[in-house]
Formats: sequence, C-alpha cells, structure tokens
Amino acid sequence: MQTVHRTPVVALTARQLGEIDCDLLVIPVFEDDDLADVPELDAATGGELGRARASGEFRAKPFELFVTTRAAGWKARRLAIVGAGARRSCTADTMRRVAITGGLTARHRRLTRAAIVFRPVSNVSTETAAQAMAEGAIVANFDGASYKTSEQPRVWLESVELRIDGASSALNAALERGRITGECTNLAREMANEPGNSLTPRAFADRAADLARGAGLNVEVLDEQRITDLKMGLLLGVARGSQEPPRLLVMRHEPANVDDGVVLGLVGKGVTFDTGGISIKPAENMDKMKDDMSGGAAVIGAMTAIARLGVPVRCIGVVPMTENMPGGRAIKPGDILTSAEGKTVEVMNTDAEGRLILGDALWYARQLGVTHLVDLATLTGACVVALGKTTTGLFGTPPEWVEQIRRASERAGDRSWPMPVFDDYMEQLKSEIADMTNTGGRAAGAITGALFVKEFAGKLPWVHMDIAGTAWAEDAKPYQPKGATGVGVRTLVELALDASSWSKLNLTAES
Repeated sequence: MQTVHRTPVVALTARQLGEIDCDLLVIPVFEDDDLADVPELDAATGGELGRARASGEFRAKPFELFVTTRAAGWKARRLAIVGAGARRSCTADTMRRVAITGGLTARHRRLTRAAIVFRPVSNVSTETAAQAMAEGAIVANFDGASYKTSEQPRVWLESVELRIDGASSALNAALERGRITGECTNLAREMANEPGNSLTPRAFADRAADLARGAGLNVEVLDEQRITDLKMGLLLGVARGSQEPPRLLVMRHEPANVDDGVVLGLVGKGVTFDTGGISIKPAENMDKMKDDMSGGAAVIGAMTAIARLGVPVRCIGVVPMTENMPGGRAIKPGDILTSAEGKTVEVMNTDAEGRLILGDALWYARQLGVTHLVDLATLTGACVVALGKTTTGLFGTPPEWVEQIRRASERAGDRSWPMPVFDDYMEQLKSEIADMTNTGGRAAGAITGALFVKEFAGKLPWVHMDIAGTAWAEDAKPYQPKGATGVGVRTLVELALDASSWSKLNLTAES
C-alpha cells in the first residue's frame, strides 16, 4: 500500500509577486477584474492573459484554469491563473477551492513547490483566508490510488507559500488551524477509501485508537462482550450476520480549566462494509459501500483535530463499528431487536442498518454525559434524491441548534441544508408489534430515517447530518478528485471552535 497523502510545509509570505521563488504561482482572477492590485500580472505572462481574456478563451469562471509557462522577469517558473467568479461573491470557500485547484494543477504537472496568492476581497478576512488556503493546499496533497503498483511514482507538493499581506499571531494561528484541519480531513479520506477486506471493524477501531491516542485523546474500545453487557441489541443485531465482531470506539477530549458543564457529543456511523444484509443491495455500485463508515471517519478526524488544536470545550466521540452481511445468523425482515435503551424495533428492511447502530451509540453518548449531540452518517439514498451530491442534509431540533451546525458547515465549505422533522412523519414508523419499525417506506425516506435516530437523542439538542450524497465524489472537479471527500471533519471542528457562542444558548430539543 502506497502513501496516500503528505503534508507539505505551508508558510506565509508577504513578498512581492515577482520575488516569490516557486515552480507554480497560483493567482485568482475575477470575472469583473481590472487587475488594479496586480498591474504587472499581464506583462508577466507576456500579454497572454490579456489576449485570453479579450478572446473569451479565459473568462475567469469559477475554477477555470489558465496556465502559462512564461513569467517574464519573475522568479516563478510558471503561472496558474484560476478563475474565482464574481469578486463580490468570493468567499473563504472560494479561496479554499482556488488553493485545491492550484495544488492539484502543480501535482499533475509534477511540480513540487507552489505559492498561492490571496487578493483582498471585502467578504474574507486575512485570517479566514489563511486557514482556508492552508486547508486547500493540504487537501490537494491526497491521492487515493493506494494499491496501484504499476504507475510512475506520484509527485507530492513539498512546500506551499501563501501570499497574504500582514503578519500577526492571529494570522499564524489561522494557518496552524488550516494545517491541522486539512491533515485530519485527509486522514478521514484515507480511512473512507480503504477496502472492506482491510478495514474491518477491529482494524478500524485499532487504527482510529492509535490516531486518537497520538493526538492526546483518552480512548476506550468496547469489544463484543462489553457491547453485549450493555445490551446494545441494535448494534449486535446488525453485526450478527458477519464473522467480524463489532466494536464501539469512545474518544474523550477533556481540556483543563473547562467547567461550564457543556459536553459536545459527536457520533459517526461506522459500517465498514454494507451489503444490505438479507435485504441485499443490487450488485452494481455495491463496491462503493466500503465508504459506509465515512461518518465515523469524520468523527475520528474531527476529534483528532480538536485535540491537536486544544479546543477549550469537552468533547466525546462515539463510533459504532460493524459490517452488515447476509450470513446464516443475520437478522431478517420481521425480526424484533431491543435497544440498550429498552425500545423495541421491528426490522422491516435490513439495509436500514445505519440508524440501528446509531441508536445504541447515541444512547451511550448520553450515558457518558454529553449535553449537545451531532451525528453523521451515510444514511439514506433518499437524501441524495432530495439534495443531490453536493449538499448534506441537516435534520434536528431545536432550530437554533440546527442553525449553529449550518453556519459551521458554511464556514467549513461543507455545504448543508436544513430539512423538516415534523412529528407527522413518525406515523410512517408505526409498528403493529414493536415500538417502531426501522424504515417508513420510500416517501420522505431521509426524514423518517432521521426521525428514527432522533428517538435515541432524548431531550438533548440534536442534529443528524446525512452525508450519503457528499461523502464520495463520483465525478472529478477542478477542486475535488473522484473518491472520498472527508466531508464533516471541518464542520465539526468549526462547531467546537465556536463553542463559546452556542454553549451560552439555553437549548433543549423541546424549545
């Protein structure tokens, strides 16, 4: 197995553009750009940029690319002009994606030293730009082809300079946040990209525990006997069809001098391979089901980043880990499972397994004392139908808590959108024989899936993030290769970093 990501040396510079010595200098250009702040740029390209803009060859549409081998009088070997859309619409995520586009461009051309320029815009502070661009440069240094043996050696970015005016401790701190969140996003992508035969529940737990302990987290791995002792019938039910025993990973971030009683609970679905069980999935695209632990990977990546950043809020991460297989002991449609909380569930479809294991995990997080809950899961194809592959579905209560997660996702560049959780939808989960069924049918499938999970959140503020559409990129874009995206890592870190604001809100699920 080859290395799939490497962290380049990322540093700030305020040098003039012509003085930056690198293989590729990446400069954003806007659709309505007069280039007043970079008047020498067109001359550096030998007039090529001006001619391309005049002819319409380059219109600076978002992430459109124009590369020239000329940098007349400048130390940079090549220039990459990246379209940034309208200047008034430029956001931190625009700069993050410009950085990823530039980093990938350098690597594709086998260049190892890049520099990326931040051109001041009214919507983005220098600190925000430093964090976003550092994240982008590091996220670009990922290659998921970990098991290929016949390709020529891959090229990694070795160093990236971020050209941003000014120097301050706040700017350096933002750069460090970006470096750590970018690294931890790549860690989550690496785990989600692993095939099911190597990342079994036990291997997943071992790898995650090593990462978490290395970051300074307190870690506990519950084995099948401990899970049985806790009467986690939902997790055990899903695991029954597999020869691989389940695991429950618990990570604790307990910084000193934090005594406000707030404990952020992060729960991630960790199905290392999902066949659908007895309600087996179609063969086409079943290979993608190795990513059904992307929610768990996001929680592990986020908890690692939170610990490394020393975020001043207590956090507990819980990840239930299992396979969903159609073995001789597998649960069957019509079976009744009893959760650790004592609620009974009639299994209508064994492919609705993620919500089952989340149920026991959310209950356990509550027993550990969390006060605010967020869960992430590749839960439903219905969410992909509703929101496509670019937007995560947000479900939760109260609305003020949902809005906190939405804002965090916006800052992180993980686009999300709130969905309804009206009580009426619970009618679809009624069972004639148990407390509820595990699926409510095709209609409003993403909502009924979320409402099932909600039953195990108690009265705590709770948000469910359905990342079924966003955890894996099927089509390559200039800023996102095909494969695992690491969605959710940066959102959870942003949420933890902002704890001083939301921890003061008087939130309950009933408010």
